[in-house]
Amino acid sequence: MPRRQMHMTGADGAALRAALRELRTKLDVPGDFPAEVLAEAEHAAGHPRLPALDRTDIPFFTIDPPASVDLDQAMHLARRSGGGYRVHYAIADVAAFVTPGGPLDAEAHRRVTTFYFPDGKIPLHPAALSEGAASLLPDQTCPALVWRLDLDADGRIETTDVRRALVRSRARLDYAGAQKAIDTGTAEEPLALLEDIGRLREALERERGGISLNVPEQEVIAHDGSYALAYRAPLPADGWNAQISLMTGMAAADLMLAAGQGILRTLPSAPDGAVGRLRRAAKALRIDWPHHVPYAELVRSLDPHRPAHAAFLQECTGLLRGAGYTAFSGGRSPDPAIHSAVAAPYAHCTAPLRRLVDRYAGELCVAAAAGAEPPQWAVAALEALPEQMAQGTRLANTAERECVDLVEAAVLKDRVGETFDATVIDVKDREPLVGTVHLEDPAVVGRIRSTEELPLGDRIRVRLTEADPGTAKVLFAPA
Repeated sequence: MPRRQMHMTGADGAALRAALRELRTKLDVPGDFPAEVLAEAEHAAGHPRLPALDRTDIPFFTIDPPASVDLDQAMHLARRSGGGYRVHYAIADVAAFVTPGGPLDAEAHRRVTTFYFPDGKIPLHPAALSEGAASLLPDQTCPALVWRLDLDADGRIETTDVRRALVRSRARLDYAGAQKAIDTGTAEEPLALLEDIGRLREALERERGGISLNVPEQEVIAHDGSYALAYRAPLPADGWNAQISLMTGMAAADLMLAAGQGILRTLPSAPDGAVGRLRRAAKALRIDWPHHVPYAELVRSLDPHRPAHAAFLQECTGLLRGAGYTAFSGGRSPDPAIHSAVAAPYAHCTAPLRRLVDRYAGELCVAAAAGAEPPQWAVAALEALPEQMAQGTRLANTAERECVDLVEAAVLKDRVGETFDATVIDVKDREPLVGTVHLEDPAVVGRIRSTEELPLGDRIRVRLTEADPGTAKVLFAPA
């Protein structure tokens, strides 16, 4: 999960866009695809390996941000005649287009993930696939891995199946439109059931002690050579949609564990002191966190529309540090096997257009569901995948952090010397003169250096002493 999601709007902002291009060069983030990779993608787009099973009769639909064209998932939700629900969840079948060991496969292993910047993305696969033939775009017949999850009346999974099939999405929805249709009662049943199933899965998440962070996205608004920051809080439909993906990832983990071969997304329990640090941040942001209230319960009570709560949710992503991948084979038990935030075994398998590991997890799940041996190319990659994913994720996280620093410097570059209302939300244990402040306006979290011990939790006036987009540095001092 990204720590800070940023999206840039407005036709202006040439200077910031230029700085972001320089940042990509500095970090050596992958650039244009080599010619042989583009050629293979173009050929594969017209010659995919098509499955025999045809499920174009299922009226799938997608829910994504309005501008998205790399559509990994499509769903169809229905009631079962005997009670409970049936979820059909189609996942883009990237393996139908990528030949193991070829230039396209090698480039995907080099990139590992799609890189997101405020002004755009650097895709894992060429657009001919990621935004074309492999994407679950409406009215396009394409190969997919089709999950069928039968749920009981409480939303618990009773049976799981996944197999290759041809699918055809009927509609591309965005979150705001889906939410409005559900709220006004105009949604047809397959969409209206998203709320019912989503809420049931959220209840099960609470029951098992899991937690989903509804982290707001920060919007960078460019206008007349200046920039502003604002939070965009997720809608309930965002969370319900995420629950379908989360449920599928848990089902995938169970399939691979039963087969004795696979790759899990794992997260150890938070280290000593991490929750204590969050308690300090909560106090600083005036968020009431009684000692008897568990962390997960507190997070569910927060309103991401409120700036202080939005800032705290950003801080909560620190507990996700340490997440990684655990591969296993030969029937041995993986260690670790649990994702502590999910509070269950979990696998990444629903975003193969944007994340390398999902292609392999999907392949292993199809084999496990059929009681068959997975292809050798999928098994052979398992040992190296965790480190490959770790390297790509580290680069993506570095890019994300530097984007935040760069954007905040750009927002504040003309305001050096001004004072702001802020809250001290963190103080370094070993350096009590250095800490972090959250500004009330604009929505900036920045570093502060003082000549006296910083008052954790206090609201103070701070002066901006440095804001240099060239070095991506922002620094405050007590006013």
